[in-house]
Amino acid sequence: MSAIDATGTWLRRARPLLGTLVEVAVRDVDASGDTTADAEAAVRAAFDAIAHVQARMSRFDPASDVSRFHALGAGEAIAIDPATTEVLQAARWLQDITDGVFDVSLGSGAPGWRCDGARLERLAPEATLDLGGIAKGYAVDFAVEALRRHGCASGWVNAGGDLRVFGAASVPVMLRDEARGGVRPFATLADGALASSHFGPGTRSQAWGLDRGARARRVSVVAPRCLWADALTKVVVVSGDACHRALDACGAQAWLH
Repeated sequence: MSAIDATGTWLRRARPLLGTLVEVAVRDVDASGDTTADAEAAVRAAFDAIAHVQARMSRFDPASDVSRFHALGAGEAIAIDPATTEVLQAARWLQDITDGVFDVSLGSGAPGWRCDGARLERLAPEATLDLGGIAKGYAVDFAVEALRRHGCASGWVNAGGDLRVFGAASVPVMLRDEARGGVRPFATLADGALASSHFGPGTRSQAWGLDRGARARRVSVVAPRCLWADALTKVVVVSGDACHRALDACGAQAWLH
């Protein structure tokens, strides 16, 4: 997915994070037409917020909350970051409402972990966690919160297809045409979030209940928060249901392409 705003004056910066290229954009002029001195600081804060989520939730970082959980024995617990707590609580809620379709233990044992506030406990030695299906969307939301705390009234954060737009910004969204190449218009996003995921033959998608022979499909989800949009793409692609009850519960809408 690509997103380009066609109107207004924007400060746009990009960095490699979350295994993709993350773009942050905010208006760089105020109401009087003068340059906003704090725009660069706001953008830096947004990237710092994303880096914080990556450091806490990546299964590849040995110091992350997820890696520390994997080092535990059964019955042991660790203190975790508030952001990790929020993601795990959202994941557990999604697991319940989808009857296990969304499962951050990836089939290793959903009852094998427990998050109680800042305490994460490993209940079974085989239980593992992978937050890759939800953390990127949360990181986008976390970055938007950082921008707003710095006084930004409008802008967007785009993490390789997980997009959140806020304020007066209006962002045309283009979808990649996997069959013919190039891109095609899909939607214009304002004051909301959109995530798109592509799963097709040869995709290593076993983690979300798909085999290598699965037919190609692209899922797009629009929701108020990017956390929900990101996670719900997996729910829709696994269930094949673009009207899954979890969408309505999150104020979301989905498309199967």
